[in-house]
Amino acid sequence: MKSVVVGIGEVLWDMLPDGKKIGGAPANFAYHVSQFGLDSCVASAVGHDVLGDEILEIFDEKGLSSLVPKVAYPTGTVQVELDADGIPKYDIKEHVAWDNIPFSPELEALAKRTRAVCFGSLAQRSDVSRTTILRFLDAMPTTDDALRVFDINLRQNFYTEDVINASLNHCNILKINDEELVTVSRMMGFPNIDPQDQCRMLLTKYGLKMLILTCGINGSYVFTPSNVSFQPTPKVEVADTVGAGDSFAAAFISSILKGKTVEQAHKTAADVSAYVCTQAGAMPILPASLTD
Repeated sequence: MKSVVVGIGEVLWDMLPDGKKIGGAPANFAYHVSQFGLDSCVASAVGHDVLGDEILEIFDEKGLSSLVPKVAYPTGTVQVELDADGIPKYDIKEHVAWDNIPFSPELEALAKRTRAVCFGSLAQRSDVSRTTILRFLDAMPTTDDALRVFDINLRQNFYTEDVINASLNHCNILKINDEELVTVSRMMGFPNIDPQDQCRMLLTKYGLKMLILTCGINGSYVFTPSNVSFQPTPKVEVADTVGAGDSFAAAFISSILKGKTVEQAHKTAADVSAYVCTQAGAMPILPASLTD
């Protein structure tokens, strides 16, 4: 059976003032991985409703493989309100379909042929989906080259120290931004030292293969036990930043799986993320020059 790269967790609609847009980091990640010519799949859940049907239709239109059962909860939505300065405020609805992702024989079979997975903290706010995600990770191949990427994505108050610690113990690659690093370092009781040193502490504490630190316009870093790679953030005209981090993770992991060095994969990830920022929405078609 062919191996696959999986994004598992939330799939939802962002309900914006000018209409709704499909959202959720796992779907964004899986879609961009597919653009690098790798087999990918999004694993989540939707409701028995029109919003769920529309999500599945969009996945079909984009040729994105999915394992997204319908469950007895409404399809997830995020109410987005903009203040007078255009700053968004999010209300992520609870008790929705992606809070109740079932662990099924089909999902276990998918896990057994997964060569890389990306998961976050948001979908672990509920016991059901958290248990499913951890069971998925445990069912993956135990080979050293199976990649378990924790793209932490702290949202509102939907995370706990237990969730973060368990996820770090289940992953071998961590992706985190500079603001999240402050939160996690305080949670871990790390000293108030240089962020790069805090990253090295996390790398060592959890035995990680790599730690990816993104710092917005100030560039990004990839730490390994023996080296650190830095890439400046390309200067582009930004349309929006929706899904930029997800595309970064997808481009980096895809490049590593295709045999690129950490430095080469990092450069590709920075360029892809910058391109996505120039386009509206999280799932633009990438130029072939970026995915070769």
